[in-house]
Amino acid sequence: MKISDFALRTHVSTDTVRYYEKIGLLPPARRDVSGHRQYDERDLVWMEFLGRLKTTGMPIREMLTYAGLRESGAGTEAERCEILKTHREQVRAQISALSESLNVLDTKIKTYETGLSGKGRPHD
Repeated sequence: MKISDFALRTHVSTDTVRYYEKIGLLPPARRDVSGHRQYDERDLVWMEFLGRLKTTGMPIREMLTYAGLRESGAGTEAERCEILKTHREQVRAQISALSESLNVLDTKIKTYETGLSGKGRPHD
């Protein structure tokens, strides 16, 4: 598929696709006879995974480390697994912090709703 289709399916801009290729997050794209970039399902799966890492807050430098190990292939699985385990713990910590913040918001909303119904006065 062409870069425009690839970008559309992965929900990123064509500039982002080119940037990821330039810095090494995406392997160099295959080219058709006209020199246009061509992507396949493997590229889609990889880009979707990169999107998950980005969404969960993994820094690009860490994504690059992971991508380099992936490119190196067999023998790097333990290192890749360790990167993902460490990141998973960071994501769990973020989820916990967000959950605590959500509870505070829910409590504050209930306080305001009670105050608005005339049953009490919110303090903050």
